Amino acid sequence: MLFLVAALLLLGVALGTVAHAPLSVSVVAAAVIGVWLAVFALRERRARRHH
Repeated sequence: MLFLVAALLLLGVALGTVAHAPLSVSVVAAAVIGVWLAVFALRERRARRHH
């Protein structure tokens, strides 16, 4: 999952959208996306175990 966040951040830098934002903003955005993906994955795993 961290690989996915890193890949999306690098893709953003390559495309130039994150290149104009400060590094701290990019890191915070990547952390927020990572937490969101982790919560989503945990909810999906929990839902599949209950079914």
